[in-house]
Amino acid sequence: MENIRPIKTQADYEWAIAEITSYFENGPEVGSLDGDRFDVLAILIEAYEHKHYPI
Repeated sequence: MENIRPIKTQADYEWAIAEITSYFENGPEVGSLDGDRFDVLAILIEAYEHKHYPI
């Protein structure tokens, strides 16, 4: 999975949001490399938001 990295800063978070947004119009196929990349980005984003933007 190309360019996947931990989200440690606001800039990393913004990068991840931009990356995952590209999948919203044409969702990746489940089980494909793009599908796995989408899943990992979503998990990283969710973890960052949970830590930095708690409800």
